Amino acid sequence: MIVAKDGSGDFTTVQEALDAVPPNLKERIQITIKNGIYKEKLHVDKPMVSLLGESVEHTIVTFDDYALKTFPNGEPYHTFNSYSLFVGADNFSAERISFVNSAGKGEEVGQALAAYVDGDRAIFKQCRFIGHQDTLFTGPLPPFPIDRSTFGGPREGMPRKNVRQYYEDCYIEGDVDFIFGSATAVFHRCEIYTKNRLEGKSGVNGWITAASTTAESAFGYVFLQCRLTGNAPPNSVYLGRPWREYAKVAYLNCWLGEHIIAAGWHNWDKIGSETTTVFVEYNSSGPGAKTGGRVGWSHKLKDEQANEFNIITILCGEDGWKPA
Repeated sequence: MIVAKDGSGDFTTVQEALDAVPPNLKERIQITIKNGIYKEKLHVDKPMVSLLGESVEHTIVTFDDYALKTFPNGEPYHTFNSYSLFVGADNFSAERISFVNSAGKGEEVGQALAAYVDGDRAIFKQCRFIGHQDTLFTGPLPPFPIDRSTFGGPREGMPRKNVRQYYEDCYIEGDVDFIFGSATAVFHRCEIYTKNRLEGKSGVNGWITAASTTAESAFGYVFLQCRLTGNAPPNSVYLGRPWREYAKVAYLNCWLGEHIIAAGWHNWDKIGSETTTVFVEYNSSGPGAKTGGRVGWSHKLKDEQANEFNIITILCGEDGWKPA
């Protein structure tokens, strides 16, 4: 299937092509997307779908929903209705596509997801995820919300399952908690770019991760050979904080810019989480990689421990998945 805005393909919108995919596919189907700006809110609910863009710079899926927006009945969208891309099916992949939420800054619109990925064995290669607050959500949802009765969004009331995701040579941009959720996810050779939201003010510019890893998961977020860049002020960005108490985040062989705070990690004012989270680093470089000032409850991996943080061990599961 070919999607082209100028009418030269089978469809002019990506969602039309997704809707035409037969249900319960056993073999993979590829949807090729020609260059263009597709202002669409994509919903992927069929397995074995691959989206292949013509070029990551010019194949752009964008929408502008946000948490503070309201439905006709006055109910707010909240975080999980704000996505530009939702993936709720297994064995999804995307390559050379930019997924953008253009709603604006979190101080003005609240959370605004570029992508909500809640399928197992999801693969993204050479993709871009661009937003401000809460750019990329990797499902599943935690068991229950902290501040209200429901999460809302397309997964409300659905059974939770642990999912695995793989991001290779991707670019992820945001400011506050812009990679968050419960998945076991590997980010391999990705650029993680923190935007400056302080605009001349002092203080904390943001947190890169807000993991809600399940207690039974051996791994949460693992960043391998990534570059942490941005235009945030020096010493203003944390590597992560725990959205839930068993958060697990690891940075191995990464390059960390000067925007990374010396302490590295924040407990989100949850003292108890300091004994349950697993925040680790290994062999990283760059001005933000000086671990001498790290909080005492984070850890530096030893060589034998670091060997366990390889793509196959992290993601293989019981089915032997090898995304790379």
